[in-house]
Amino acid sequence: MQDIRAALRQLLKSPSFSITVILTMALGIGANTAIFTLVHSVLLKSLPVADPKTLYRVGDLDDCCVNGGFINDNGDFDLFSYDLYKHLQATTPEFQELAAMQSGGNSMNTRWGTELAKSERTQYVSGNFFKTFGIGPFAGRVFTSDDDHTGAAPTAVMSYQAWQSDYGSNPKLIGATLYLQGQPVTLVGIAPPGFFGDRIRSSPPALWIPLSVEPAIEGKNTILRVAESNWLYVLGRTKPGLAVAPLQGKISNTLRQWLGTQPGYLRNGGATLIPRQHVVLVPGGAGIQNMQQEQSKGLYLLMAISGLVLLVACANVANLLLARGMTRSAETSIRMALGAARSRLIRQMLTESVLLGCIGGLAGLAVAYAGTRMILALAFPESPSLPIAASPSIPVLAFTFLLSLMTGVVFGIVPAWITSHSDPAEALRGANRSTRDRASLPQKSLIVFQAALSLVLLVGAGLMTKSLRNMEHQNFGIQTADRYVVHLSPAGAGYTPEKLNPLYLELERQLGALPGVQSVGLALYSTLEGNNWGEGIFVDGRPAPGPNDHNGSSWDRVSPKFFDTVGQPIVRGRGFTDGDTATSQKVAVVNQAFVKKFFPKEDPIGRHFGVFDQKYSKSFEIVGIVADAKYSNPRSEVRTMYFRPLTQELTGLTGANEIMAEGRSLYINSATLHFQSPPQNVDAMVRRVLANINPNLTIQDLHPLDAQVADNFTQERLIARLTAAFGLLALVLASVGLYGITSYQVARRTSEIGLRMALGANRTNVVQMVLRQAIFQAGLGLVIGVPIAILGARALADQLYQVRSYDPASMGIAIVVLIVSAAVAGFIPARRAAKIEPMVALRTE
Repeated sequence: MQDIRAALRQLLKSPSFSITVILTMALGIGANTAIFTLVHSVLLKSLPVADPKTLYRVGDLDDCCVNGGFINDNGDFDLFSYDLYKHLQATTPEFQELAAMQSGGNSMNTRWGTELAKSERTQYVSGNFFKTFGIGPFAGRVFTSDDDHTGAAPTAVMSYQAWQSDYGSNPKLIGATLYLQGQPVTLVGIAPPGFFGDRIRSSPPALWIPLSVEPAIEGKNTILRVAESNWLYVLGRTKPGLAVAPLQGKISNTLRQWLGTQPGYLRNGGATLIPRQHVVLVPGGAGIQNMQQEQSKGLYLLMAISGLVLLVACANVANLLLARGMTRSAETSIRMALGAARSRLIRQMLTESVLLGCIGGLAGLAVAYAGTRMILALAFPESPSLPIAASPSIPVLAFTFLLSLMTGVVFGIVPAWITSHSDPAEALRGANRSTRDRASLPQKSLIVFQAALSLVLLVGAGLMTKSLRNMEHQNFGIQTADRYVVHLSPAGAGYTPEKLNPLYLELERQLGALPGVQSVGLALYSTLEGNNWGEGIFVDGRPAPGPNDHNGSSWDRVSPKFFDTVGQPIVRGRGFTDGDTATSQKVAVVNQAFVKKFFPKEDPIGRHFGVFDQKYSKSFEIVGIVADAKYSNPRSEVRTMYFRPLTQELTGLTGANEIMAEGRSLYINSATLHFQSPPQNVDAMVRRVLANINPNLTIQDLHPLDAQVADNFTQERLIARLTAAFGLLALVLASVGLYGITSYQVARRTSEIGLRMALGANRTNVVQMVLRQAIFQAGLGLVIGVPIAILGARALADQLYQVRSYDPASMGIAIVVLIVSAAVAGFIPARRAAKIEPMVALRTE
């Protein structure tokens, strides 16, 4: 306590020094704490469930959302059909409970009584979903297995967050009837606060619905009993003391046996792939780790970058402590001459640095809270319900405390050690006499260290910024300017397949009549919205592809004016017309990548192909070729793709999976509007049109196509911006450190400079001498930093898009910026040194 009181007195005596150190540490520790808050919430935190250690997921990869047949080439099975899930549940008594949950999620039209419908995020789950997680209700009850069987009354459970934010915690909702896609469902309860479902995701569900309700809501397009449609994740709670490895082998064997009984998996040579199919059991206490897999690399990268910033900040603090220690060398010498033990002095100075670290850590918590909120806003701009809190949790607080303590100890011990080694005889020589400066070499070394790390961060910022620019300004194959995309759900408004074509004609007519609209394009899904439909291709006149042949292709349904609306030109043949009706020849338009893959040396116009099976190979006639465009992943090459008109449906299909897929594909989810010049009230105009057509036809979301495309690069934009911000912060800290140490060294050399000027040196010589030393230190940092930056860039290679890991432009700009900053930081004290009057300087002796 005596040391703490003495340390506080010393800090209060030098407020500018104390504030500088605390702010420097707050920035370094705050940046790390903000990133660790996200790392803990996304990567390390368990779900708020009972005994998370006994939860295991059957499957380890994110294969969302619906897949038929075998998914991975290596046989890693991760998605399950409902029938397969029920078979595993019946044959695996090793699980106390085995639950299934929809791998994706739906946006359903939700209506209470006579109110207007609105869109809510929903998820189908098994009846034992809440029991598996050990979750009870906040109000009402959660559904159970009794609610999840044929004939059970349809029920739903609402999330606490949706109940609170969307419905004002209205208790009258519990037990009330709501309409999902027009079907009545009873809301039986509210989930507890903090429970957002089986995974962390940017848009958690507002409603959970038993799987047995799916046929009633989806109607003819039900997927529940389609054995080949894998759309469920499976997660279970094991019995105590169970060995996981034998269970994994047993489930894999059960999987292979079941697949061998399903005709859909045996056709087209699929039987040869069954022996390699297997499952991997992974811990499920953190839930289904889709977001973890998507965000982990970026978060770890940010953690490494913020760690480098902390090192730069700590080097600055160490330099300040060294300089402060040297200014107190006379005091230290006197105390040692009077009998003070060296260990006592080190302890007292170490107490002072640890105290600074702890105060800096407390200030860093405020920086971390603001920083986390900013990062969440940048990373998930349209996700107000994100289940990640900006306020630090107990583990984050512990992390901050340890970081502050380590910072204070590690970067306080060296200055304390050097300062305590002052010779007691120094006290007898006078405070102003020049003596040997023990701190000079460590201080210069720290400046070199800061310069090297700053260069690494600046190069990284340059690479990430250039990569982001390449992504955002690549040729997507479409035009995005003055286009708006509105997402809607005809199924949720109660439209049956027979009523769809009149609806589409009315949408085109009324939306096309809006002021400034040039054209309207309807589609099963719009470009770069994160959706993709795919099937295997069977070309007429060729043998059926084998199980190892990569014959898959993406596809979409679009209206005749869709290609004109998005600016995707027809390069050969024709697009769709009003003459492509339900009774005319089934046609398709293919992209250039499709031609290159399936017809590399043939004219595809007039050729036929089909999907599902070889017997359907005459289904579609190719009537046109459209230019390549990216519809799903903007980071990869253009996929092979074919397009079908909204008006044509395949008939004569026999398989349940085929009938279900064809039926669902008839329903559009988007309309793209091309304006001459977008008006200010697009949202209000579109809402009026939809309400005029059908009050239950609600907007799920509406935004510019530019924004939809930009949403694909949210993570890259976040990393590029934070890397640039951290690089700038490191540069500022390094420049301030160089300025401070140069000023300190000039002050120490006042008499030397005066003597040089008295012997004939002019002001220019003095400026050059001081600047030379400052730039030399920065230059040494460059020599060390360049190879480190090159190695770091190689580690970033998988995060870069069309940027070489060694990019001369990024390296050159970083070097120039660092040299200029060093020159500016050194010039100010150099100019001050040049103004020293020789006689005044000599009197300091």
